[in-house]
Amino acid sequence: MAYEIKVEAFEGPLDLLLHLIHRLEIDIYDIKMKEITSQYMEHVHAMQVLELNEASEYLVMAATLVSIKSKMLLPTETIEMEDDLEFSFEEDPRDELVRRLLEYKRYKEAAGELKELENGQSLHFTKLPSLIEVEKSDAPQVLDQSYEVYDLLGAFQRMLKRKQLQAPLATRISRSEVSIKEQMNNVVTKLKAAHGKVRFEELFDSHEKAVVVATFLSLLELMKRQMIQVNQGDNFTTLEIELTEEVSEHEMDSEFDESD
Repeated sequence: MAYEIKVEAFEGPLDLLLHLIHRLEIDIYDIKMKEITSQYMEHVHAMQVLELNEASEYLVMAATLVSIKSKMLLPTETIEMEDDLEFSFEEDPRDELVRRLLEYKRYKEAAGELKELENGQSLHFTKLPSLIEVEKSDAPQVLDQSYEVYDLLGAFQRMLKRKQLQAPLATRISRSEVSIKEQMNNVVTKLKAAHGKVRFEELFDSHEKAVVVATFLSLLELMKRQMIQVNQGDNFTTLEIELTEEVSEHEMDSEFDESD
């Protein structure tokens, strides 16, 4: 069964690299290529399992990382100079990658500042003076989803290892179609039954690849709708999925439908 999926949460390979550098506490000017390449490839493999349309550009960056890693293994070029002096000349193959990362980081931070200005400006309205009664807004606050998508992707990759879904399937006995909308309802139902909070791995109780993929994509959609939030007590600890207060305090009026 071929999936045709596009998830806007994944912003690009440079964004993933910045996330890994931040999580691994690596100096951006002295990137440890072995460690960063290994972590990057694990995330790309998870994207391939999900069969996301965006995975191709991540593979291009993966090839770039492998190329840089191999160049760093080459011996240093030595240049002979006058008076029997030798000068070792070595151009760091990471320089171009560092330049791209710093440039991307500047644009990302600038985009964040512009977004804050836009949000601030949207709170200002102008009109002629008049007597009005201001009512308290019940609009939910926007959750900070910074890097949570890639954290979920990393947890998904670790869960795949435990379920041994990385091994290729020799045959497919039957075609299994799983609705993401149906899985969204299942996730919310499980969270409500568990008083609003469960561990990430507990949501994946099926060994069918189609169900596992649909469950993961349903989590991304619920995050987008501000219906769940992801919590982590400390670095590298288990992720917890929790219903937002607005959802946990009210019963579901109706199931998600295809028009949502």
